[in-house]
Amino acid sequence: MNGPSPYGGSRVGKRASAWVESPLQMLCAVEAHHAGLLGPATVIVPRAKLRALKATRRELSRMPLPGGLELAEPSTRMPRRLNAAGDAFSGKVQLRWLTSDPGRLVVVDDGLATIRLLELLAAGPFKPLLRARAQPGRLRAVLGLAAAIRLRASRVSVFTALPVSEELDRAVRRAGVDLVRHDFAWLRAQPPGPGPAERTVVLGTSLVRNGLVHRDQYLRWLTDLAAEEPLAYYPHRREDPVDVALIRERPGITVHDAGAPAELTLRGLDPGQRVLSLPSTAITSLRVLLSPRGVAVEPVDVPEDWWTSRAAPALRSHLTGVSG
Repeated sequence: MNGPSPYGGSRVGKRASAWVESPLQMLCAVEAHHAGLLGPATVIVPRAKLRALKATRRELSRMPLPGGLELAEPSTRMPRRLNAAGDAFSGKVQLRWLTSDPGRLVVVDDGLATIRLLELLAAGPFKPLLRARAQPGRLRAVLGLAAAIRLRASRVSVFTALPVSEELDRAVRRAGVDLVRHDFAWLRAQPPGPGPAERTVVLGTSLVRNGLVHRDQYLRWLTDLAAEEPLAYYPHRREDPVDVALIRERPGITVHDAGAPAELTLRGLDPGQRVLSLPSTAITSLRVLLSPRGVAVEPVDVPEDWWTSRAAPALRSHLTGVSG
C-alpha cells in the first residue's frame, strides 16, 4: 500500500525498527505495523534471553504476518535507530531516543505502564519519565526528565488498546501526543487455534510475586475454585516458579506452560467458556478478542484481606480501574 498512512505517518522511507521486551509489546508492535503507523517495512527486534519472547515469536511466525514485517532473531542490542518500543521508562530506550533521530516515536502497549506514561505526558514537559514506584538517583532522574522533554518535542504516538478516560485523552492530545487506539485488528482476522477443554480458564498474576497480594489467600481461592469444577491455569510470565509448582499439585487444576501471551493462546475459546483474572490489562484485550465469540472475560475483585501493606490505596484503585 502506497501513499500516506491513515494515522498520519509516511509510508515512504527507511525501514522502521521496534524493540520489544514483553509478549504484549511484540504483539502490539505487529498491530502497529499492520495499522500503518510504522511505514511500509518494519523489523521487530525482541530482547534476547527471555523465554516468553521466544515462545511469542515462535507462535507469531506460524501466522501470515502483515506484508513488510520482519521478526528478527532475539538480540542483546537494540537497534541504533529506534522508531518504536514498549517500555518508555527503560533507561536504555530513553538514551537511544535521545542519541538518535528516529523521526516519529511510537510507544506500544506495556500494560499499566502505558497509562502512567500518558498521565506523565499530559501533566507537562517537566515530569520525568520514571516508573511509579521508582526511587531513582540523580542521573537517572535527569535522564527521565530529558526523555520527557524529548517526547514532548517530538512527533510521538502512543498506540494502545487500553481504556483511556475522556479527560486523559483530551489532556494527552493537548500535550501534542497522538493517541492512537486499536482493537487488535490483525489478530482478530487470524484463524483461531485450539483452546483448553475446561470451561473455566484462570489467568495467573504477578501480584503475589510483587508482594501486593498474600500468597496463602490466592492459593486458597484457586483450591476452592477447583473444588467446584476443573480449571485450566495459565501462569503469568513473572509468576514465581515455586508458586506455579504448588498450583500444579492442586487437584482439578491443569497448568499450561507459560510462554506466548493469552491473546494468542486463548483466542480459540468457545462460547460458554469463561476467563477469570485478577486485575490485569489482559482483561481488556481478551474482551476485545473473545466477547464476539460468546466467551465471558470476568475480572475478579481482590478482597480487602488479600492485599498486603505494600499495596497502597492509590495503586489498588489504579489496578482495578484499568482492568475493571
